[in-house]
Amino acid sequence: MTAIKKYTINVQQEVLDDLSVRLKNTRWTEEPEGAGWGYGTNSRYLKELVDYWQNSYNWRKQEEALNQFPQFTAEIKGTTIHFIHVKGKGTANKPLLLIHGWPDSYYRFYKLISLLTENENSFDLVIPSIPGFGFSSHHAVNSDVTAEIFNQLMVEVLGYKQYFVAGGDMGSVIAKSMANQFPNQVNAIHITDVGYPDGTEDWSTMSEAEQQFGQMIQGWFFSEGAFNMIQSTKPQSLSYGLNDSPVGLAGWILEKFNSWSDNNGHIENSFTKDELITNIMIYWVSQTINSSIRTYAENARAGGLKSSQKVSVPTGVSLFPKEAQFPQEWAERMVNLVSFNKLEKGGHFAPMEVPYVYAVELSNFFEKFEI
Repeated sequence: MTAIKKYTINVQQEVLDDLSVRLKNTRWTEEPEGAGWGYGTNSRYLKELVDYWQNSYNWRKQEEALNQFPQFTAEIKGTTIHFIHVKGKGTANKPLLLIHGWPDSYYRFYKLISLLTENENSFDLVIPSIPGFGFSSHHAVNSDVTAEIFNQLMVEVLGYKQYFVAGGDMGSVIAKSMANQFPNQVNAIHITDVGYPDGTEDWSTMSEAEQQFGQMIQGWFFSEGAFNMIQSTKPQSLSYGLNDSPVGLAGWILEKFNSWSDNNGHIENSFTKDELITNIMIYWVSQTINSSIRTYAENARAGGLKSSQKVSVPTGVSLFPKEAQFPQEWAERMVNLVSFNKLEKGGHFAPMEVPYVYAVELSNFFEKFEI
């Protein structure tokens, strides 16, 4: 049986001292007048955040908060997997695997832990870092391989013969792959996006709403999808700068947190400075930005991933307003849809933005099923 080791985050002081020097010595570039966020991360806001990072942010305080929940590592298929495992306080807890995406981390679910474990109808939560992310090893693999690793974590390492899965972004992709590869273990999944048209569909079979959605997504990829193309093709070229410059790393990540959140014009309506920086710090101190973005290339080069096939396992979908607004019939085309709920507030990082709303969505969906 795979050995489980307790894990505590304890970043060496030299890493933090080096970070401080790099922040202080940032060579700033110019920005077009009146650019706002239209050309990418706004210079004024980034300078404000970096000043806070240098002079007010306390990693040791955040490290202590991260360490309040039990963390472990396990070696699975040659990869070290870092994960949180919190058992619920109820009498019949349901095992639930929560899977993050990019450019967030396992920190995406941090606010959910107490909401989902401290009541009678609670869950046993397992929150891993995807291979190549955070405190898992620097081993980028495609989503099908990650699905195999996570199923082994749940079944062979932790002893859950059946369980639920939830996630968003890359977490949705992995959840779909797990459902398709392990339908006898995965009882149901909950996701916030179901996949997007890739040009291989027969559009003549689509409804008018689906066709409109497909056209919208084509436009979205031109305006918002450049990061995906870079990371799916030549991620190594990008990685040198992101791994060397904390401000460069922040600039690459912050733009997505701003564009994809329901922030009503200001990023801090959705996230605090401490939350934004802590997520960035997880990439910085672990030096996993390279392996995390290389995951996109591994997926692109794999071809025929199980996540691209229709899911037969019962699936719940919560569609938040700042996600791409796909119609219900598109979701029905992609998954065995048993629940479809459109929310009034929240975005791509809903567990961080609207944790209570997201927790209710999960609880209401999974209460329909038994383990």
